[in-house]
Amino acid sequence: MDGTGTAERIFTAPDAGAPMETRSEVEAVAGRGLRGDRYFSENETGTFVSWEQSEARDDGYDLTLIEAEAIDAIARDADIELDSGEHRRNVVTRDAALNHLVDTRFRVGDAICRGDRLCEPCHYLQDLVGADVLDALAHRGGLRADILVSGTIRPGDTVEPLE
Repeated sequence: MDGTGTAERIFTAPDAGAPMETRSEVEAVAGRGLRGDRYFSENETGTFVSWEQSEARDDGYDLTLIEAEAIDAIARDADIELDSGEHRRNVVTRDAALNHLVDTRFRVGDAICRGDRLCEPCHYLQDLVGADVLDALAHRGGLRADILVSGTIRPGDTVEPLE
């Protein structure tokens, strides 16, 4: 993989713990996230954000991505089958080396983003899935990114580094 790939599926969840909903397109808004997702609103309802504790929003909450190859690998290697959206990431990619996009600007659809950090699996995800995803997804749990330039993201859109 050279870093250029495709967005295969798009998901958002309106609230923390709510099932991820498949989207045919989503508006990615700079500095805010995906319209309709739990981390978008002023009163964010995502699991890891508390506006009462912090005036400033942390980086890396606008958009999360995961490689379809990682989902396939944990099914094959760890016998963990993740149902559609159960990975809790917004965009499933194919042929995109997401780990290489940390600290890199990239385009997904019409939006321009910056990879902030790896999206390592957590105990919250493991509790939701009911399987040991901590080891299975270590270092391949995806990418947390910030949206720098607003745009629309659709399945089939290109994911490509800009630097």
